[in-house]
Amino acid sequence: MNAVVIPMAHRNAHITLRVNGEQVEVSFSPYKTLLEVLREDLDLTGTKHGCELGECGACAVLVDGQPLLSCLKLAIECDGSSIETIEGLAEGPELHPLQAAFSDHGGSQCGYCTPGVLMTAKGLLDAEPNPSRERIKEALAGNLCRCTGYQQIVDSVEDAARIINEKRARA
Repeated sequence: MNAVVIPMAHRNAHITLRVNGEQVEVSFSPYKTLLEVLREDLDLTGTKHGCELGECGACAVLVDGQPLLSCLKLAIECDGSSIETIEGLAEGPELHPLQAAFSDHGGSQCGYCTPGVLMTAKGLLDAEPNPSRERIKEALAGNLCRCTGYQQIVDSVEDAARIINEKRARA
């Protein structure tokens, strides 16, 4: 009797992730990127599908606390990882300070780049609570925006850092 060979493309990968604080198990084709699994299999469409080349930053999420371009990472490589997406940024009805600052300073115009910018900025502020303006620009250099001219984005991140630090000081 001959064995039936199932091509790799038709086998499913099964992994466990912690997505926005919740444990999830997901099955998907092993060739899928983290971006595709988030959007197509977990219905988390806030993470944007941009260039698919790692050049625009629209797909940035936090993986184990570090900003990562989800279009460049195979989902199967993320088994056991903690993933934070834009959907998990706000705490209930309260906006994260980054979201509030972007609203206050006009850091978001068309909004397409905003989820990636916000997640990259969150990764920066989690690691460096008081980044300089130059450090903010450096950290966000991989996030392209065609609308704002970047001034409002940097202003927003600076203001959010101030707000976060004030909250920490009061706690």
